[in-house]
Amino acid sequence: MKVGILGGTFSPIHYGHLILAETAYDRFSLDKVLIMPAGDPYFKNLDKIAADSHRENMTRLAIENNPHFEFSDIELKREGNTYTIDTLNELTRLYPDDEFFLIVGSDTLFSIEKWYKPDEIFRMAKLLTSCRNIVKEDLNAQIDHLKAKFGAKIYNLYMPNIDISSTDIRDKVKHGMSIRYYTPDAVIDYIYENKLYLE
Repeated sequence: MKVGILGGTFSPIHYGHLILAETAYDRFSLDKVLIMPAGDPYFKNLDKIAADSHRENMTRLAIENNPHFEFSDIELKREGNTYTIDTLNELTRLYPDDEFFLIVGSDTLFSIEKWYKPDEIFRMAKLLTSCRNIVKEDLNAQIDHLKAKFGAKIYNLYMPNIDISSTDIRDKVKHGMSIRYYTPDAVIDYIYENKLYLE
């Protein structure tokens, strides 16, 4: 199968994430997309991120009506820092015949060389990216650089720029502002019922 992987802290998951995953599914004829909350992302400030259980619940609520999205807790269950190469190795062991596509925002392409074992990541998965708040010429130049250096297989999704961020949602909740249309209603209800992001 052709399997997409959309990872993130998802605190909270929002429509930008979901549209990115849906666009990848549609444009590249994927069989399914794994929606995968990160366990202990070494590059994030965990003080501002909701507990794993809340992030799992919000993610499940956001994708429950989409038959080709599948929740994955591989990274949530792993102890220690979350590294993409470990996830790819585990998925390859479990599903050796599947082809994997990492779905990422374009800003990731400018930092991925600092990730753990980027050469192996590029060997094990194709990357599908969106142009988010990046000059197109700069993005194309970075893609060419990664292709030349690593033999990376990177494809642009050519989707609209959905300028929504989890940081912005958390800030709006903290200041009593509306987050309607930023994330599914079930996720909004969950945030308020559990009093998330108020401090």
